Amino acid sequence: MTTNLKIAFLPLNDAAVLVAARERGFAEEEGLSLDLVRTTSWATLRDRLVFGQVDAAHMLAPLAIAVTLGLSQQPAALAAPYKLGVNGNMLVMATGFAKALEPDAVARLADPLGTAHDFAAAIGLWRRKPVIGVVHRFSSHAIMLRYWLASAGVDPDKDVVLRVLPPSLTVEAMRAGEIDGFIAGEPWGSAAVEAGLAEAVAIGERIWQRGVEKVLAFRESWLEENPDTTDRLLRALARAAAWCDDPAHHAALADLLADRHYVDQPADLIQRALVGQIVACAGEPPIASSDFMLFSREATPFPWRSQALWIYSQLVRWNMVEQDAGIATRAGAVFRPDIYRRAFADSDVPMPGASMKVEGALGTPLTVGSRRGGLTLGPDRFFDGRVFDPERIGEYLSGFAR
Repeated sequence: MTTNLKIAFLPLNDAAVLVAARERGFAEEEGLSLDLVRTTSWATLRDRLVFGQVDAAHMLAPLAIAVTLGLSQQPAALAAPYKLGVNGNMLVMATGFAKALEPDAVARLADPLGTAHDFAAAIGLWRRKPVIGVVHRFSSHAIMLRYWLASAGVDPDKDVVLRVLPPSLTVEAMRAGEIDGFIAGEPWGSAAVEAGLAEAVAIGERIWQRGVEKVLAFRESWLEENPDTTDRLLRALARAAAWCDDPAHHAALADLLADRHYVDQPADLIQRALVGQIVACAGEPPIASSDFMLFSREATPFPWRSQALWIYSQLVRWNMVEQDAGIATRAGAVFRPDIYRRAFADSDVPMPGASMKVEGALGTPLTVGSRRGGLTLGPDRFFDGRVFDPERIGEYLSGFAR
């Protein structure tokens, strides 16, 4: 008998694994029928999940934690046993603003720390306090933007205006002059560049290599009540993710995502991020970024609890939540490596033996212990060279000056 599942998503490239699972038959092979519910804003998607209108959701990782902690509404326990992708976002700014930055786009993207300082200097030259669009207060993009700006002495709560708007409305907001730039998942940054409205200033992959992005989120109660369905869904997604990561399938994947029911943007625009060829300025040659977004390799889907705790540390840093051991435990517990391990216990999917690691410590690929087969983890450096030890959150936070 086929099990029907409703899953909410936003029109972004990193919904790819869900789309491929449905359209390429991976879900069907597990006895699942996926009803993918296209949603415009993260707030609406959150409510659809919390109030049971859908069974699961393609969700911003920090939002899953914020909902669980009661930061965006009444607390509602969510669980994330699977990451749908890492990296994949880009900060773009109006072409006029970008003129004050390093003119060589290759150098600009390769040196995020230097570009942050250029950005700080450009703020005073702009016609107003720069208005930067973010897709949600509790998004990986917004957290990375804050981290990046603060590295150059910019206070993101005073020196710029952060305005929340849905990803699919960012380009039109720029066209109307409502914002001066935005940070969002692809293909929206590329769409603004293609329209001649903006230039790429920084990419997520250079701010935090393999930085956590979207997760598959469930209500914790639903997850616990439906273990078999959960495991079958995760297995289908793992096969879909491997298909998505294969370069031989990128053109076909871009065509799937371009459909009006999904991302509804030109396939060639979508494909840029999939193949890691980023056009920073309209009319210029693409810049290679081979790890711009990942779906499967290097255990990308594994929900490291240390990454959930890094998100928590940033919420503390920006006074969004108290620093408290109990709260930290609840935040870390949103990511569920135990469910991931259960789903793949009898498979050949390689998975880490640990549930936490020191984030930002790997500058080169590293082979690690795995319960199944060989596993190599890729570089996970932060652009400023800091490392995050989840056992020493207080010490890590004391290293930042607000």
